[in-house]
Amino acid sequence: MTTGELYAVGSLVTGCLVLALKGAAWWLTGSAALYSDALESIVNVVASVVAWGALRFAARPADANHPYGHDKAEFFSAVIEGALIVIAAWMIFEEAWMSWWQPKALSLPLAGIVLNALATAFNGAWAVVLLRVGARLRSPALQADGRHLMSDVVTSIGVAAGVTLAVLTGWLFLDAALAAATGVYILWSGSVLIFRSVNGLMDAAPEPAIVSRIRQLVSEAGTGAIEAHDFRSRHAGKLTFLEFHLVVPGTMSVAEAHRICDRIEDALRAEMGHLLVTIHVEPEEKAKHDGRQVEPISRAGQ
Repeated sequence: MTTGELYAVGSLVTGCLVLALKGAAWWLTGSAALYSDALESIVNVVASVVAWGALRFAARPADANHPYGHDKAEFFSAVIEGALIVIAAWMIFEEAWMSWWQPKALSLPLAGIVLNALATAFNGAWAVVLLRVGARLRSPALQADGRHLMSDVVTSIGVAAGVTLAVLTGWLFLDAALAAATGVYILWSGSVLIFRSVNGLMDAAPEPAIVSRIRQLVSEAGTGAIEAHDFRSRHAGKLTFLEFHLVVPGTMSVAEAHRICDRIEDALRAEMGHLLVTIHVEPEEKAKHDGRQVEPISRAGQ
């Protein structure tokens, strides 16, 4: 079992514990807002199962049908999780609507709020762990799970504050209003999650800062070449694919040009793990010098 899979199992265990606590909080109080919070925890549990399956599939080595590996499976997990969040939001809206027209007194609110607070603490701690590990492992599935749990923490804090206010003021409509507000926030976070995941499936380029650093490293390590142009890069799960054209003097031997390429690849991989580089070597008459995607390279020592 890979490290990512272990953390996905940890998410499943944490999700079941949080669901039990939030379910008990709703059962004790009858609060529509706490119901909405518990409902999102069901999504968390299902999403953890999906994430575990995606990570397990993504860990498979490259084969004849998938020569670049199976890393993109993690993006499907994040899309499914986003869709589940949208479904949960719709169910929350239904409960909020009924509670608005038929408000009911809240029972044992303190016990419910305490249980909800305990569940929120577990969620917050695990969300921080997932975000850190997901960034270190470059795992879209774990990062999506961490972002979702962090959004759950925000809604849980709002729900607890709102239920407390409803009890203190006697304004029971606040319970329904807060449930609806929770649904809106969950719907927004689910939409953002789907957008990010689809962006990954569509081979979106890395962040501008990363692209700029790649160009700088190529320029620094490419001594002996003339220029580099036509940079193209994309993310696919853990991997970042990079390709560009490297212009060298026409009189340079193949062996020497190959050494420059090796030096560039070593410099890139030393700073950026999970990088797959393809360099197209061209003679100097292919140089562009037009300022478009061109990186001049120092020819010191030539």
